Amino acid sequence: MTSPKQAIQARFEARQTIPRPVQDAPEGAQKSPKVLNLLNAQSEQVHEQLGEQVRRKTPDGVILTRASDLKITPIIWLWRDWLACGKLHLLAGAPGQGKTTIALSLAATVTSGGRWPDGSRCPVGSALIWSGEDDPADTLAPRLKAMGADMDRVYFVSGARVDGEEQPFDPARDLIQLAAAVERIGDVRLIVVDPIVSAVAGDSHKNTEVRRAMQPLVDMAATAGAAVVGITHLSKGTAGRDPTERVTGSIAFTAVVRVVLMAAKVKGEDGEDRRILARSKSNIGPDNGGFVYSLEQTEAIPGVQASAVRWGEAIEGTARELLAESETDRDDDEGSAKGRAEAWLIELLAGGAIQAKQVQADAKEAGLSWATVRRAADSLNVARIKDGLRGGWYWRINDRLRDQAAQGAHEGAHEGAHPEQ
Repeated sequence: MTSPKQAIQARFEARQTIPRPVQDAPEGAQKSPKVLNLLNAQSEQVHEQLGEQVRRKTPDGVILTRASDLKITPIIWLWRDWLACGKLHLLAGAPGQGKTTIALSLAATVTSGGRWPDGSRCPVGSALIWSGEDDPADTLAPRLKAMGADMDRVYFVSGARVDGEEQPFDPARDLIQLAAAVERIGDVRLIVVDPIVSAVAGDSHKNTEVRRAMQPLVDMAATAGAAVVGITHLSKGTAGRDPTERVTGSIAFTAVVRVVLMAAKVKGEDGEDRRILARSKSNIGPDNGGFVYSLEQTEAIPGVQASAVRWGEAIEGTARELLAESETDRDDDEGSAKGRAEAWLIELLAGGAIQAKQVQADAKEAGLSWATVRRAADSLNVARIKDGLRGGWYWRINDRLRDQAAQGAHEGAHEGAHPEQ
């Protein structure tokens, strides 16, 4: 089957090879409107016939493009290695991690020309936001205001007009119209879809249906040159698996997008909770590292409180390593695992304080989950001590546990020296 593009090209080529009769018509004919119209009609008919002949001569088959004919282009980054213009991204996390607020923080940075968490400057642009879960007036707009967004550059999708009637916006139905609205605005650099599963009209657990539903989002990102960020949740009962595989629904969600970001609450080396945004997958850049963030309540306008993101330091490691500390599994099997981790910790720390990073490395070598080791440390009241302002964190057990470990080692040595007869 000939594509519309091929048909247009064939028609164009035909027009270039056949001179129009109007241009060569006698002087008297050009002065007569009737003759002029007749000649034009004949010209169009001839061109149509030639175009059809060209189309018939072009056989159906696979279209190939030689690599040397392609113009190699670089990835254009909105936020270097994190958000790419013209690409689809996914922001995932468990409930309560502030995923929507993080997305709004990104929008605030784009619209104000602010700085990203790594300190780099963002070029000014507009942001378009659709949320099926939060009200723009009392929830989303206050958060944007609290984080310094240029409200004149933020657009909320509030509905769609279908057959002359206003209806709620449906991503699965209205993406084409949304793309047209983005084009009219002209400088949209960020588009947020919350939740992204709303763009799937069919079964969100079926690979084929998800891929078909995601394609319009991919096309819209490419056409507008904007970074599209979809928000989603993690599946229950998936603790310990690769973070990218934990996203709710079909694996196609993470396969179609180019970058997957994960938001989670973990325990720091000092034992205190902290939130991190980690890069779980990237087909176009680095796929590790992250940033610490916190959620704070601040006054957007007098009398109106709103959540805001405050970014902290950069952190290293893969998403699996960084998020392992957030896993909590309360099954009975975990109880026995914690017991083994407690015994292992007492033996490890009996000789004195050890740096936390070394404890983690030894736990991995011993086949113990770092999350389990942390729970064991909390149960044993293991002390976390910081070595000066720039030093690392050290773990140390109390004197009672150290004496208990020494006594156990002594008894074991005594039994070895005097075996039963």
